[in-house]
Amino acid sequence: MSKKKALSVLLTAGLVLSVNGVYAQGPEGAPNSNAASAFDNKIIKKISADNMYNTIDSLSKEPRAAGTDGELKGAQYIKGQFEKYGYETELQPFKIYDVIRNNVSGLVEIGGQNLNPYVFSGSYSGEVTAEVMHVGKAISGTVPDSVKGKIALIERGDITFVEKIQNVLNKGAVGVIMYNNSGSSNAFGQASYGQNIPAVAITRVQGLELVEQLKAGSFTAKIKVSGSGFLEKTSYNVIAKMKPHKNKDTGQIVMIGAHHDSVPGGPGANDDASGVSAVLELARVMSNMPIDTELRFVTFGSEEKGLLGSYHYASTLSSEEADRIVGHFQMDMIGSKDAGGDNKANGLIMYTIDGKKNTVTDLASAAGLRTALGEVVPYGQLGRSDHQPFHELGIPAALFIHSPLEPWYHTPADTIDKIDKNKLQETAEIVGAAVYQIARPDTPALEHSRVAPKPVDYDFENRPPGA
Repeated sequence: MSKKKALSVLLTAGLVLSVNGVYAQGPEGAPNSNAASAFDNKIIKKISADNMYNTIDSLSKEPRAAGTDGELKGAQYIKGQFEKYGYETELQPFKIYDVIRNNVSGLVEIGGQNLNPYVFSGSYSGEVTAEVMHVGKAISGTVPDSVKGKIALIERGDITFVEKIQNVLNKGAVGVIMYNNSGSSNAFGQASYGQNIPAVAITRVQGLELVEQLKAGSFTAKIKVSGSGFLEKTSYNVIAKMKPHKNKDTGQIVMIGAHHDSVPGGPGANDDASGVSAVLELARVMSNMPIDTELRFVTFGSEEKGLLGSYHYASTLSSEEADRIVGHFQMDMIGSKDAGGDNKANGLIMYTIDGKKNTVTDLASAAGLRTALGEVVPYGQLGRSDHQPFHELGIPAALFIHSPLEPWYHTPADTIDKIDKNKLQETAEIVGAAVYQIARPDTPALEHSRVAPKPVDYDFENRPPGA
């Protein structure tokens, strides 16, 4: 039995009642109380919203867009804080690629006529003249080998632009002309780094005319793209580890994460300096606590570019290491006074990728009742944040966020004056109490341990971030 499964079994024995409810731990010897226990208080009484606010202030003085000096400065600040608290710390670099569009021009010339195409975002700049071949929607398994050395004429739809290009590139195509599947626009298309063939878009009418023309006989086309491509940059993850004494080590790992990058031009106070502030504060609080589980704190880069940092980090985990991670707690946008609306739990919700409860949501919802929030936390279903790569590895994971989002989301107005210290405190206490329920030496909670549980139900909410 894996340690992750063993934790689930042991939690069921003394902490988790069933899929219908979880236990809120009461004080030692007080079976029917929902008050914070002495063990909770070891964590929550040390958490300082002022510390978190000061961290946000430090990080949000300038944008931290992925691959910029602002991101590197932020990552170095975070690394320095972890080191100050005594953690084994690593700055993990990884490559990212920004699209270049510098005086972009595109040409599709057939029989002396230019179709005035739109150049795919990130298209390779180059020139090719070759025979044209229609390959439908270029779905994997349908592209013939005979497209090798030819320009692939592709219909938009069903799969992504990048997948379509890759499917014909894998068969040796030298260029892509894609026509729309509806409407009259030709302004669409995205290529990926390494797809080194020119790719352009034309209208549906133009595309269907070329399909008919091919029925009458073969013809060649010239594609020319300039001013387009990718610029290589470096982004960073910051990793901090603290292992228990080897005589007390269960072999388990619990992770707490946030992303430190912001959108370009945005100070990112709530998104996500707020999450980073709670990660650092919990690292400070737990740095001298007795543990039997490895604590692993990670702040990810390039979340705003498509979860690139968390996917990179997840790709570095061996299957054995991933199996030892018993929970990943991801905090993203946990401090805005303008988010959450009138929803329960002060607007806080836990999102899982599959919309199902797991160890993380069980522990955290129960912790909500024992801490400053004073009520259970609901859960819902949503991806779009750094809990996703961990779920895909089979690791219980959840995103902690206030939903619906604030009006200042992804704007230059995401500034520190919009931060609510009470929300920071509530979320940090919930995650801290839940994490320490795993990491403290007398857990998982067995039937005869000193932990006195009480059942708590928590509900699913279909609450999209914009609702």
